[in-house]
Amino acid sequence: MRKSSINFIFNAHLPFVRHPEYPKFLEEDWLFEAMNESYLPLLRMMYGLRAEGTGFRLTFSISPTLGAMLDDELLNTRFSAYLDERIELADKEISRLSRDKQRKALAVFYKDELLANRSFYGEVCQGRILNAFNTLSNEGCLELITTTATHAYLPVYKDYPIAVNAQIETGVLEHIRHFDKMPEGFWLPECGYYPGLEEMLRNHNIRWTSLGSQALVLSPDKCERGSYSPVKCPNGLYCFVRDVSLTSLVWSDTEGYPTDSVYRDFYRDIGFDLPFDYIKPYVHEPEVRSFTGFKYNAVTGRSADKDVYDRAKAAERVVSHAKNFLYNVRSRTENLNDLLDVDPVYTVSFDAELFGHWWYEGVSWLENIIRMVWEDDSLSLITPSDFIATKPEVQTLQPATSSWGEGGYSAVWVDSSSNAWLYRHIFKALERMTELAERFPEQKSLKQRFLNQAARETLLLMASDWPFIIHNQTSRDYAVQRLEGHIENLNLVYDNMCKNAVNTEWLVKAEKRDNLFRFIDYNIMNGKHLDEPSPIFTTDFTSEK
Repeated sequence: MRKSSINFIFNAHLPFVRHPEYPKFLEEDWLFEAMNESYLPLLRMMYGLRAEGTGFRLTFSISPTLGAMLDDELLNTRFSAYLDERIELADKEISRLSRDKQRKALAVFYKDELLANRSFYGEVCQGRILNAFNTLSNEGCLELITTTATHAYLPVYKDYPIAVNAQIETGVLEHIRHFDKMPEGFWLPECGYYPGLEEMLRNHNIRWTSLGSQALVLSPDKCERGSYSPVKCPNGLYCFVRDVSLTSLVWSDTEGYPTDSVYRDFYRDIGFDLPFDYIKPYVHEPEVRSFTGFKYNAVTGRSADKDVYDRAKAAERVVSHAKNFLYNVRSRTENLNDLLDVDPVYTVSFDAELFGHWWYEGVSWLENIIRMVWEDDSLSLITPSDFIATKPEVQTLQPATSSWGEGGYSAVWVDSSSNAWLYRHIFKALERMTELAERFPEQKSLKQRFLNQAARETLLLMASDWPFIIHNQTSRDYAVQRLEGHIENLNLVYDNMCKNAVNTEWLVKAEKRDNLFRFIDYNIMNGKHLDEPSPIFTTDFTSEK
């Protein structure tokens, strides 16, 4: 019987949202919710396993925009206030629910979780979540990798190689700055790939990347082992291809584990259910309701009539779902025993925010998976670099243009009915940024800062989040506002530079607002470094950590 290896890859990413000009900003809650409900619970779980001697190997991609926010003093201060507000709300809820035994027990539990998060955040993370990730990486529990600067969906920028290169190079440099080491792997946002992209990745010393299953299905070369074994591009880049069937057991929004009726319902939150006067201090002015994290209902069914969430039932179901997942792994391996000439590697990739935030029980499910694998000699958890270190024999083929999105390509990010219109503006902005970098090379002082800010605006404009949000019609107004704002800012720099001027007042405000990519060099947009890594790889990033 062959041994099964499970390669979990978690993509931790959020768009850069930072508004120091406001005391509180609604979209900053995206970060605080992810910190409180996903990143800290995941870290606490992994630290607990490490303390008891249970081994594990997982891969986390931490996007540069998320890393910048997790490293930001203002946002960390606001997160601490966010936790304190939620703890205060927990006390109010415990008092309000004094005669409701089930819901009061949940409120007490939520308070305990908030206190545990606050303690871990302050004592272990020292107010910087990246510290905890780095510790787990240094101790051999995690492989940390990077992605593009602003999680840009690269296939739409195939005709703009300078911009693609800038996204990749900035992502690598930001990883070095945060973690003091080169990443071996690179998460392609949305698993978005096109032939030729592998050359840029190898130029930046990347050894492996992630792909959707369509990359093999549509390949011009016959794939010998399917997604059960990694493949190589002709230039030697390893590609780990997502197993659709195993991923769907968790990911599917119609049949996946999170849809189980006993699990906690994400959408029923007191921020929307209770009178506004009661929850007003914990949402947003003037009268904007938002999630508070206090949820008392189970999924139950599709109607508005929901059962009270039962933690004990959910905990039992998590164990059964962990067992079911591993049963599917073993069954698949058994069925492949006579068909496959190597031990199978199952690559299962998710957005990290699914665990704890969208699927409340997801952290516990992953913990159960780790414990069960640790005790089973027929199973192992590996990272891509672990696999590569064994010097395996893998097939070389040419992957096809693809993504993990709906339809396997770009339908979500280029949709004629919702967001396709924005690309003519983005493409024009990319052309203007390239023109600036070519017309005004190697500037110094204020002009250098001015052009560096233009490069930041360009990278932020390319984020995949904005077309995704517009396609899904969630926070559309904010996404359009951000797109228009970055284009307006780039045009301001363009117009001023054409007049040989610098708008100093605007520059200072812009640098204060968008304080990410501190080592960015706008010359990256002039196309001189497409065939080899830029000289800025020699920058000493440790001196300003």
